[in-house]
Amino acid sequence: MADTASLGTTTDGVEGGVGLTALLVAAARAIETHRPDSLARDDYAEHFVLGAEASAHWPVRPEQAPDGDTSPLWGRFARYFGLRTRVLDDFLLRSVRSAGIRQAVLLGAGLDTRAFRLDWPSGCVVHEIDRDGVLAFKHKVLGALSAEPRAARVPIGIDLRADWAGALTSAGFDPTAPTVWLVEGLLFYLPHAAETALIDTVDRLSAPGSTLAYEVKLEKDLMAYRDSPLYTSTRRQLGIDLLDLFSREPRPDSAARLTGRGWTVSVHTPFDFTRLHGRGPLPEENDALGGNRWVFADRARAA
Repeated sequence: MADTASLGTTTDGVEGGVGLTALLVAAARAIETHRPDSLARDDYAEHFVLGAEASAHWPVRPEQAPDGDTSPLWGRFARYFGLRTRVLDDFLLRSVRSAGIRQAVLLGAGLDTRAFRLDWPSGCVVHEIDRDGVLAFKHKVLGALSAEPRAARVPIGIDLRADWAGALTSAGFDPTAPTVWLVEGLLFYLPHAAETALIDTVDRLSAPGSTLAYEVKLEKDLMAYRDSPLYTSTRRQLGIDLLDLFSREPRPDSAARLTGRGWTVSVHTPFDFTRLHGRGPLPEENDALGGNRWVFADRARAA
């Protein structure tokens, strides 16, 4: 469910493996954009979907979706991604407006267009880290649209298994300044040790006043949900077997790890935000979303 191709399971771009999930999320954002009660708008999303051969036939508007909102894939799953987009948009804007942070880092940025569509305050810098292949596709699509970022944008083409921290600092990132970090739809795919290393690196690079949001899955046995409507429909309709892409290793308790290092952490279910916004998925039987958690962390400013 990543908006990323950082792991490059079968391709450097977006035409296979984890890269396809970036297109799935883009299709969901496109559908959300055209809903009359939209929670988030991304006018670029449909151009990614239509611009890739693998997804050119996918729906990008609610009326194009087979079975509409009753579809586990284009209804419930797409609403999940629409809600996630809104919640994390709000988190980023709250961090730069209320907390005064001026540098953002999107890890596994994929087809994220927040640098282009959010109303960033003056002086903000958005670092986007992902593999060269997915960034090249993104640049091609946005370039054809003559899209202009609304903050200083610094794309960094590197695999997250490499020294991304070194590449980030070499690109102008200032570890002495507060940062807002976003890790959206990435950690599902990482082995236990890789998630721990990523969280430790974020902690090391975060000055006082920094904030972090990330998404995890807490199921003890992902395969228990293999026949869930969500996984079944994604596999049958798109040929994307999410459970083959996800890491099956037990997840680390990254929230506790951050708390132990002085961060203030809150953990929420997506359903918490469905109730807050009045729209989005609610719990159901055999629910592949039941273990999803959205985690928000703040490092206090120095006294």
